Amino acid sequence: MSDEEFELDLGDLERRMEGAVGSLKTEFASLRTGRASSSMLDPITVEAYGQRTPLNQIGTVNVPEPRMVTVNIWDKSMVQAAEKAIRESGLGINPQLNGTIIMLPIPELNEERRRDLTRVAAQYAESARVSVRNVRQDGMQQLKRAKDGMSEDDNKMWHDEVQEMTDKYVAIVDKALEAKQEEIMQV
Repeated sequence: MSDEEFELDLGDLERRMEGAVGSLKTEFASLRTGRASSSMLDPITVEAYGQRTPLNQIGTVNVPEPRMVTVNIWDKSMVQAAEKAIRESGLGINPQLNGTIIMLPIPELNEERRRDLTRVAAQYAESARVSVRNVRQDGMQQLKRAKDGMSEDDNKMWHDEVQEMTDKYVAIVDKALEAKQEEIMQV
């Protein structure tokens, strides 16, 4: 294999690293910070019509006030299942029924709960860093397999490219974690 034939797909590696960061942002959105957000209900699924269905597909999720989320369930027969799913979700929110509307008052977070949430955010960030490093490892493996027909300078250049991209995405994860922790600790 000559060095003209080898072309590391940096675009693919970058796309996969962006996927890890995107996944982290989705996980961060589900963390409750004491402020109402419709995205905090995204991970909740309801047993509806014989299968697990996302809550936002059986009703309209609204944020009428900074400390209140409402879910207007379209099918009256699904209200009890939706309430049960919210109660069992682990969000620590106590749903209140008003006909087909489920009201979710968001309580203030105490200091201990804030610290717990920052630890959870740190775990999410570490998972994202591991994902980014796994993509880096894959790129380095590709370089190792192609090393035979490649000059040492080209090999070093590719290694540096992959490492630079990895450092960039780890920095993005760190910055996102810092911002989320600041948001959680904000009273």
